[in-house]
Amino acid sequence: MNHIRHTAACFFTSLLSLAVAVTAGAAMPQDDEVLFGMRDEKPFAPAVVDAVGDRVADWQIDRLDDLTYHRNYRDNISERRAWIHGAFYVGVFNWAALPGNERFFDPLQTIAEEEEWKLGDRLFHGDDHIVGQMYLTLYNREEEKDRDKIEHTIRQFNQILAADPDGSLAFEGDSIRGVGRTCQIRWCWCDALFMSPQTWIMLTSATGDEKYTEFADTEFWATTDYLMDPDTHLYFRDSRYFTQQDEEGNKIFWARGNGWVYAGLVNILRLLPKDHPSYPKYVQLYKDMSETIADLQHDNGFWRVSLLAKEKYASPETSGTGFMTYGLAWGVNQGLLDEDKYGPAIRKGWKALLSAVQDDGMLGWVQPIGAAPDSVYESDSQLYGVGAFLLTAEQMIEFEE
Repeated sequence: MNHIRHTAACFFTSLLSLAVAVTAGAAMPQDDEVLFGMRDEKPFAPAVVDAVGDRVADWQIDRLDDLTYHRNYRDNISERRAWIHGAFYVGVFNWAALPGNERFFDPLQTIAEEEEWKLGDRLFHGDDHIVGQMYLTLYNREEEKDRDKIEHTIRQFNQILAADPDGSLAFEGDSIRGVGRTCQIRWCWCDALFMSPQTWIMLTSATGDEKYTEFADTEFWATTDYLMDPDTHLYFRDSRYFTQQDEEGNKIFWARGNGWVYAGLVNILRLLPKDHPSYPKYVQLYKDMSETIADLQHDNGFWRVSLLAKEKYASPETSGTGFMTYGLAWGVNQGLLDEDKYGPAIRKGWKALLSAVQDDGMLGWVQPIGAAPDSVYESDSQLYGVGAFLLTAEQMIEFEE
C-alpha cells in the first residue's frame, strides 16, 4: 500500500484544517483511524477510500461466523458456497488485488480449503456457480498451480455442457428441491448474470478451453433477449414482472436486480478478451445501460429500490447503489464513459454510500434478500451489499488518483 500511504502523506502535509494538530510542513501520522474519520471531508482521497474499504471489509469478515444480526435471518444465509457469500467474495478478491491489500486473500483461502473447492450443491443453478469465481481467482494466483482445486468446477460445468439445457426461460411452476424453478437450469432470472457467466469465462482462462466462454456468451444473450426491456435497456427480474406495474403505473425494475446485471456485465468486460466476437455487443449494452442508470439516480446519490418509482421507496438503498456506482466508475476509468457526463453521478453515488457506513464499519441500508423492491432500514446489512461496496471502493481509488 506504499503508493496509497505516500498519497496520504502528501495530503496530510498540505491540509490546513485537521482534527489532529500539525505544525506547518511536518509529516502527518499514517493513521487509518484518522483517515477513516475524514470520509466526509475528503471522500475521494485514495488514502481515505482505502481506509474506509478496509474498515468495511474487516467488519464483515469478523462476523462471517455469526450472521444472525440479519433481519429475516434463515439458515441458508450461512451457506459459504451460495450466492449470498459468493457476491461478497467477488468484492473481497477485487479489493485484495490492490497493492498492499493482499491480506484479504487469507480469509478467502481459508474458506476455499474448508469448502474443499466445491461449487454449490445445485448443478445447474447459476447462484451455486459464483463461488467458483473465488476458487479460480485463488488458483490463478498460484505460481505452481494445483489443478485439483478447480477439478470440481470443471466436472460440474462439463456435465452442464453435456446436458445442453435448452428449456423455456419462463419463470413458472413450483420450485423443485435441489433445482429451483424448472427454468433455473438456465439463467431465467436476471441475478444469474452476475453469478454464473464470469465463472465460465474464468474457466476458459484457467484451462484454455473456449467451450466454457462460448456457453456463457450464448446463454447471456439468450437471457438478455428474453428479460431486457428494449425501451429502457433495463432488465425485468424474471418473466413474472413483464406485465406488473407499481401503484404509480411504472414498470417494475428492481434496483439490485439491474445492479446484478450491470455489475455482472462490467465483470464480463473485465474478463473477456477484446478480440472476442461478442465484445462490441457487450460494450454497446454497457453504454446503453449506463445512460439509463445515470439518468435514474436521485439527487441524494442513491438509486431507489424500484428504479422508476417517483414517490414510493424513498429510503436509501446501498446494494443497488453500490453496483450502479461501481459500473459507472469502471467505465470512466477505462475510457468507455465520458467523465464530464458521468463523473457527477459517480461522485454523488460514492458520497451516498459513505453516508451509510457506520463508525464501526458496518454498511447499512442494504435491502434484505428478495426478488423485488421492498423495505429497507438503516440497520439492514448484508454480505452482498458489502461486496458491492468493495467493488465500488476499488474503482474509486483509481477514479480520483
